[in-house]
Amino acid sequence: MNLSKHMEFIFVGALALIGVSAAAGAAAPKFLAARAPAVHAATAQNIAPPVVVVKTKRLTAEEKAALAE
Repeated sequence: MNLSKHMEFIFVGALALIGVSAAAGAAAPKFLAARAPAVHAATAQNIAPPVVVVKTKRLTAEEKAALAE
């Protein structure tokens, strides 16, 4: 098959594919989920700083020596 004889058909086919994909892409946003409502950021006066409490027993001298090895 001589490719040069069919270049016009290939070009028109490529344009058709580009047009179809552009139309499909333009219709896509209406199928996407709605955005979540905006959340107002709290001011620094209303925010309490996070507190971390760590409770554990202290290591004995033998346990410290075992960990140091």
